[in-house]
Amino acid sequence: MSAHTLLAQRAYRIRRYALRMGEVQGQGYIGQALGMADIMAVAYGHAMTYRPEDPAWEGRDRFLLSHGHYAIGHYAALIEAGILAEEELESYGCDDSRLPMSGMATYTPGMEMSGGSLGQGLTIAVGMALGLRLQKNPAFVYNSMSDGELDEGATWEAAMSAAHHGLANLICTVDINNQQADGPSGQIMRFEPVVDKWAAFGWHVQRVDGNDLPAVVAAFDAARQHTGAQPRVILCDTLMGKGVPFLEAREKNHFIRVDPPEWQQALAILDEQFAATYPGASA
Repeated sequence: MSAHTLLAQRAYRIRRYALRMGEVQGQGYIGQALGMADIMAVAYGHAMTYRPEDPAWEGRDRFLLSHGHYAIGHYAALIEAGILAEEELESYGCDDSRLPMSGMATYTPGMEMSGGSLGQGLTIAVGMALGLRLQKNPAFVYNSMSDGELDEGATWEAAMSAAHHGLANLICTVDINNQQADGPSGQIMRFEPVVDKWAAFGWHVQRVDGNDLPAVVAAFDAARQHTGAQPRVILCDTLMGKGVPFLEAREKNHFIRVDPPEWQQALAILDEQFAATYPGASA
């Protein structure tokens, strides 16, 4: 099986895990999880160094989920990576679960920070990257954030600080799905020209289709291999609800409530698409 097919298989399973967790509560941030699945598949299935059996291993790359409400997608990636057991998804959002609806480092193995109050992830990532450099630890710090977080002043203070300190061990991904709680992100606070803005702050910048697996792989590789003393950012244009057309088409899909029969319908659509695109590949 080719490397591309293996990553597509991972992304497909991440989407399935997220839908199954969403079905437990009947609602959730499903649109974001489906949209980010390809990025998560590449991060955990191609780019990052970690030990599934030892999530606290000092040599690991750190993955910070700044947009804590994306936790359902991150949990799905942690299950696919073997850090969490698949059986745990049945407890998503329930009392005493290790999988709360917003990511919390104190609850979940593999979660490096408690996210939710947007704009904090990149600031924490800068501190981690500085600390790892002082320790001469070659690990990378990955910060995952949303286009809505571009509204936050702390994000740009951290961006300026990261460039000032030449944090070449810091890679930030920005999910640009143009959707936040109050409406389209670009209307709430215009963020374009976003490439020029990050470049002006001294970052190595790439912008890719975040649902194009080969493009995402190439961007992660280029970010890791870039030789300049700069932090790196990958701006990822994604489609909310990717892979499930009736969810993609929803006008408002920041937080989705799905009718009970539609969960199984969504899973069936994913299964049919994967089988048609990758005949002979196991699910």
